[in-house]
Amino acid sequence: MGIKQDELFWKLIHDVVTKHDYQMIRLSDDEQEVLLGPYNNKEFQIVRFIRKDLDWGSQLQQDIERIAMHIDRIRKQSWKHPIQLLNVYISAYPPVDHWEFRIEKPYHEGQTTLKSVVVHKDNEEEILFYLEKLLGVSLSVKTSDTIHTAILKSEAISHSNRRIKEEKQIFNFGKPIFTYTFTAVQIFMFMLLEAAGGSQNTQTLIQFGAKYNPSIISGEWWRFFTPIILHIGMLHLLMNTLALIYIGSAVEKMYGSVKFLVIYLFAGAAGTLASFALSPSISAGASGAIFGCFGALLYLGISNPKLFFRTIGSNLIFIIVLNLLFGFAVPNIDNAGHLGGLFGGFLAALIVQLPKQHKWGLRLIGALLSILFVVFAYFYGFYNGQVY
Repeated sequence: MGIKQDELFWKLIHDVVTKHDYQMIRLSDDEQEVLLGPYNNKEFQIVRFIRKDLDWGSQLQQDIERIAMHIDRIRKQSWKHPIQLLNVYISAYPPVDHWEFRIEKPYHEGQTTLKSVVVHKDNEEEILFYLEKLLGVSLSVKTSDTIHTAILKSEAISHSNRRIKEEKQIFNFGKPIFTYTFTAVQIFMFMLLEAAGGSQNTQTLIQFGAKYNPSIISGEWWRFFTPIILHIGMLHLLMNTLALIYIGSAVEKMYGSVKFLVIYLFAGAAGTLASFALSPSISAGASGAIFGCFGALLYLGISNPKLFFRTIGSNLIFIIVLNLLFGFAVPNIDNAGHLGGLFGGFLAALIVQLPKQHKWGLRLIGALLSILFVVFAYFYGFYNGQVY
């Protein structure tokens, strides 16, 4: 096993981890194989570096088939989407037989595509340049610079572990205290509605504070907030309660309880306000506030786009689009309230921001847009309410 190739192996890993935000997914027990998750590279979802002296082309082929089968099995169990994997072998010498044809084309296993390159002492400069093009980064690896392998390894692992810890803290800052408080309150209010005449009874809903435009126009401003805890029918309550527990707890853990309370109430009021401006119908429900939680999660896409798209981004956008399409396809759903809540939650997140963030430019933008939204929606609704 060549010392120079061991050093090159860890130089490459150290470079992409510490300078290009690659995250270690797995380090083998013998520390000769590392799986990395790129933050930016759109072509490859996984990059595998393996320090292995290759004697025969068949040995290379067997390893390619083994890792492709293993990754595709994991893909079926979890990710489901197609995976592109870059397989980088660091070998002292090339295989002694004819082997180049084995890596000329990517290897396919199910929906996993594996592209392989072999770095050895005779092609280092050429392949390192090729790796830069594949990875879309500038590698600062200089094989003439001697750095102790143990130092490279320690720094790469420490950097990766520190990033993992920081990311976990973003998603686990607080405890879902107000999420469960609002859950209990809306269940309690539903029982009161049922006891007072029925949660689907129009007069009962108006009496308990549902969004009713004539009352808002006459000065009952609290009706922008009270609909958040009222629900029309058991199915409505059940769906919003489950959504609140699932989405609300995620947002409260990220932002902390006080900021979550601001986001939830402002988003709920923004949803009611949008409904007041665009719909004459009586309405109630936590949907606007819940969509506001979606908006608060979208803020992570501005705050930390790499983390956002590597974790919740794609699934979150899909869920939001699906819910909006469902709302427009099914009658009697307050789509204005949903859109207003989504926008309101995003604006509230711009203002309060994630813990330890102080981006005053974004706060100012969020505050100005919030004021414009509230003023415009209120006067538009007030004018329309006079002519319904």
